[in-house]
Amino acid sequence: MTDFIFALLGAALVNNLILGLPLGADSLRQPRSRALALAGGLLIALATPIAWLVEQLVLAPLALESLRLFIFLPLLAPLAWLCLEGLARLRPGLSRDGLWPLLLANGAALGAMLVGSAGDFGSALGLGLGGGVGFWLVLILFDDLLQQVDEAKVPAAFRGTPMLLICAGLMGLAFLGFNGMGAQ
Repeated sequence: MTDFIFALLGAALVNNLILGLPLGADSLRQPRSRALALAGGLLIALATPIAWLVEQLVLAPLALESLRLFIFLPLLAPLAWLCLEGLARLRPGLSRDGLWPLLLANGAALGAMLVGSAGDFGSALGLGLGGGVGFWLVLILFDDLLQQVDEAKVPAAFRGTPMLLICAGLMGLAFLGFNGMGAQ
């Protein structure tokens, strides 16, 4: 149970998959970040424990651990479809246009699958849930931050990509504040 809690908090705050590890940074640039936050968080939460099960029940008994990446990549397609269908039923008002390729190319989901398959099931479940919550949290906070920046008077030299990079860096520094959490 302790492994689960440490993995959950660690993936959500300390080793965030977007800001702490460079696994999902491409998601910061998307205008549909609210829908992507929900779908991507759900995808990470589902894919990580499923990857652990596939690793332990299929790949390890057949001694095919070296094919982990080639098995996990095609596994993302049906899981991404399932997440989009679930999003359509739960939140029909959200625009899902163009989210399919973003979910398929989600480096955070694939990275969480690869990292989570190495430990025990409690760690994989905690990493999946914490990583999903952390993915959602970062994209929602980043979207709110960019909306405030859009309403502010920003010098012309800082508009666009420079301000995007400054905001991402400041969020990364803010999440580094959680770095010692859980240390004994």
